Amino acid sequence: MLYYLCKYVLIGPLLRLFFPAKVIGAEYVPAEGGVILVGNHISVADSFFTPLFVKRRVTFLAKSEYFTETGLKGRLKKAFFNGVGQVPIDRGGASAAHDALMTGVRLLKEGKCLGIYPEGTRSPDGRLYKGKTGVARMALEAGVPVVPLVMIGTDRVNPIGSKIWRPHRYTAIFGRPLEFSRYEGMAGDRFVERSMTDEIMYRLMELSGQEYVDKYAAKVKADLEAAKLAEQNRKTGLVEGRGPGTVTRLPGTKAG
Repeated sequence: MLYYLCKYVLIGPLLRLFFPAKVIGAEYVPAEGGVILVGNHISVADSFFTPLFVKRRVTFLAKSEYFTETGLKGRLKKAFFNGVGQVPIDRGGASAAHDALMTGVRLLKEGKCLGIYPEGTRSPDGRLYKGKTGVARMALEAGVPVVPLVMIGTDRVNPIGSKIWRPHRYTAIFGRPLEFSRYEGMAGDRFVERSMTDEIMYRLMELSGQEYVDKYAAKVKADLEAAKLAEQNRKTGLVEGRGPGTVTRLPGTKAG
């Protein structure tokens, strides 16, 4: 009930007022039965806007940190995500990927509409990155269609690093369902799953007009963070000690 209360009364009307959207192809989402909505991910706002255009309830697999934060803020956040039907997954354990996949398959077999970002994380620079094959495995295991959805302009609503949303128009484009019945019974074949995932990412690239990068976004983010840290250390003059007995010191000082 909280999901529809938020969508039609508490949050949805405000989002529609301050962030007007042009929506194309929403009729491509099946009215019933399991279906995967696959999207590009350029802003945190993407997950808030998507349910506005889909008549059905959309469920996202949310990281478990949203449900485990302590204090009053943590309790409120947990109550909100539970109330709107989001499902927590642990992304840090050894079996995290398998557990998330099985959770997704279960929801799809129950006839749910599942929202997934194949890149696995938000784009660090607005480009479209290599997709992870979990979405293909879910589609094959559950035997459901995949509907592409791209957001254009939401990165202006919520730019990377910003905490305050800015009123701005954006566009949501749904593509025709991708159907993979030709691969029935081939779940687990990594070549088939990679081929399916690449087909999905190619369609997202066509719809969004984004530049495609054949690298995982998570790896690019990690490299950017490492480079940023190295630059900070260089500017502050820190020298990283290596091995036992080394001393980290500032230039111009003598080790004691």
